[in-house]
Amino acid sequence: MTPSGLKGKRTVPRLKHWALDWLETIVVALVLALIIRAFFLQVFWIPSGSMEPTLDINDRIVVNKVLYHFREPKRLEIVVFRGVPAMGDAKKDLIKRVVGLSGETLELKKGAIFINGKAIEEKHTGFQDYADFGPISIPLNSYFVMGDNRPQSADSRYWGFLPKSNLIGPAFLRIWPITRFGLI
Repeated sequence: MTPSGLKGKRTVPRLKHWALDWLETIVVALVLALIIRAFFLQVFWIPSGSMEPTLDINDRIVVNKVLYHFREPKRLEIVVFRGVPAMGDAKKDLIKRVVGLSGETLELKKGAIFINGKAIEEKHTGFQDYADFGPISIPLNSYFVMGDNRPQSADSRYWGFLPKSNLIGPAFLRIWPITRFGLI
């Protein structure tokens, strides 16, 4: 056989090897992406204006699905959770801000939040709702959550407490729109 005949026979195994390498890479990447999405991080879409101006309609955020296995939610953290039956559509994932923690007494007076009789300072710039609410005691393993756009938010004031078991995780990164990319 001539050297040119050998060259043609080597091309087919190289092409096959190259195709198998790419297929293996794609399959591994897909499996890793599914594992990450199922257990660690998930992207969520903001469907309403209840969190404006912090999060706008159609923003895309990333949620840490692992963190609450190691610590409790903190006050003023933005969380994603599964809806509760009192909302009507309990299968829907929602996003709100944690304002009241387990075991606390919460009251709203002229739009200000009071926890155990003391006003808390909110650093986000939300739309205020000046209605009074409470006082109420938050049961153990439950949270009181509210949207930043208080007049347009169906939250714990309407459907009750958020059970700890419904928490998915804290939102920590906005990935869309790219012009607003960054930590939340």
